[in-house]
Amino acid sequence: MKSSPHAPEATEISADESLQPFNHRMKYMQLAEHINHQIETDQLHVNDRLPSLKQLEEQLGMSKETVLKGLNYLSEKGIIESVYRKGYYVRRKAQHHPYRIFFLLDKMNILRDRIYYSFLNTIKDFADVDVFFHHHNFKVFEKLIHENLNNYTHFVITTFLREDPSALLNQIPPHKRIIIDYDEKNLSGDYTSIYQDFKSNIYDSLVELLPRLKKYNQLILIAPEEAYHAHAVIAGFKLFSKEYKFKNKIAHRVEEEAFEKGNVYITFGRYDLDDVSIIKLSRKNNWKLGKDIGLLSYNDTAVKEVLENGITVISTDFDKMGEEAAKAIIEKRIIRMRDPSKVILRNSL
Repeated sequence: MKSSPHAPEATEISADESLQPFNHRMKYMQLAEHINHQIETDQLHVNDRLPSLKQLEEQLGMSKETVLKGLNYLSEKGIIESVYRKGYYVRRKAQHHPYRIFFLLDKMNILRDRIYYSFLNTIKDFADVDVFFHHHNFKVFEKLIHENLNNYTHFVITTFLREDPSALLNQIPPHKRIIIDYDEKNLSGDYTSIYQDFKSNIYDSLVELLPRLKKYNQLILIAPEEAYHAHAVIAGFKLFSKEYKFKNKIAHRVEEEAFEKGNVYITFGRYDLDDVSIIKLSRKNNWKLGKDIGLLSYNDTAVKEVLENGITVISTDFDKMGEEAAKAIIEKRIIRMRDPSKVILRNSL
């Protein structure tokens, strides 16, 4: 990255009277506010390079530790940026929001959209939010974390990875770490986690639906191989089937040759393609959904409310997930909360 034409060399920062208004603050904040003052008064410009650590120590009479703390504070706010082997550069004018959020999602879909906008609407007056996606690629996930460790006040992260990300996530200080949707294990410290308990959610939902399930012959869970939380859903499904003595089967896709009257299908993932397959096969056989064939689908959408006179769903409150994550930051609280699911009963069961 090139420095600004205003200052091809590092701009000198002297310990003059501009520090005096801030001398009641902690030492590192004196440095941060002094640099902010120079940016706001156009003594420093966007893309200008700051003096080296050693130069700042000598010019301002501060210890290396204090200088680093002040620079890290400004980096978290996005005002300056550390460029490898080159130093620190001014990246933008000071902003007055107290927080700067790194918001990392696995992907964007209707459900993730709900989490994000609920979070954003709750925190918008308190923070700047930058959104990133890793698309279940651990190398992308790793790169994004490493490149941004010193650039944000908080990290809101959804994982769903094949690899164990705990060592990487533990590099984020616990008070800055907010894990949403998936409850990662082996994480250190007191951090915020707002998650789904996939095993308990399906078990509790099937228990609630027990009177309606009894009229069917067999429960079939369609568990796509690519679903990262499938093992937890399968465990809850097996536990329910065993305790309540239901004939059951686990399949990776809807199979026409095994499609029989009296089956209840439980689906998740695949962008609802399994639901479409079940509806098409029911029509092909002139079987009525909710009578001859049962369908229970994960995660509510506007389409499921009206499709085939309504699809019964197990759904988590994704709006609440985003809202609670934002509140934890604003209120400076560490929370650990299961976001429970609920059953929305419709004609397909």
